[in-house]
Formats: sequence, structure tokens, C-alpha cells
Amino acid sequence: MKRLTALVPMLAAVAVAVPLSLATPAAAHASCGTNVSDRDGSSWGRTANGANERSGSSTGCAIKGIAYNTQALDYHCYTVGNDGYTWTYLRNDATGVTGWVRDDLLSDGGSYVSCGI
Repeated sequence: MKRLTALVPMLAAVAVAVPLSLATPAAAHASCGTNVSDRDGSSWGRTANGANERSGSSTGCAIKGIAYNTQALDYHCYTVGNDGYTWTYLRNDATGVTGWVRDDLLSDGGSYVSCGI
């Protein structure tokens, strides 16, 4: 829902371009093992309450760590998973572990900067 306002103009453009781009997916999930650079320069105390940090934007990907509400998280960017949810790639400042966390499990809904994948 948080990106709905930003998506409305894009959806109008996609509706016009659909016949030209049916062979190309609109958004790709991050396959297991996908790492991305830090595109989100904002920083403040973001947390999760026991959320799994995964190797890709899918619950089928390996768990690399767990983010707790006492740990600060550094968001890098987001993508859309195969499940239709948005996922944020982040670094857990307390553990140094990087991974993907589904945005509805994050204290503020995740990154607003697209990973471009």
C-alpha cells in the first residue's frame, strides 16, 4: 500500500505499453543468493521483531540470520518477491548479516528505494 501513490502513474504508462512488453516481466524477485549494493542513503533506527533475514526475496531461500527489535537495520533497497510482497535488502548493524526481509515484518514498512532488479 505504501507505494500505491507512486505506482498509479506507472500503471497508466504500463497499460499503454503492455502490447509492446509482454515478454518482459514488470518486476523480478531476488533469487536465492542475490546481494545488492546500498542504494538507500537514509538512516534511522529501523527494526524488526524476530524477522528472518533470507538469501533472496522468498521464504524458500535460506535463513542467514534473524533481526530483532533491539537491533538497528540499514536498508539498502527493495524488490517484489514471487509472493507479491515487497522485500527489503538490509544489513543488520548488530550482527553484520545482510539479507532480505519481507517489508510487512519491518517497523516502518521497508525501503522506498528500488533495487532495480
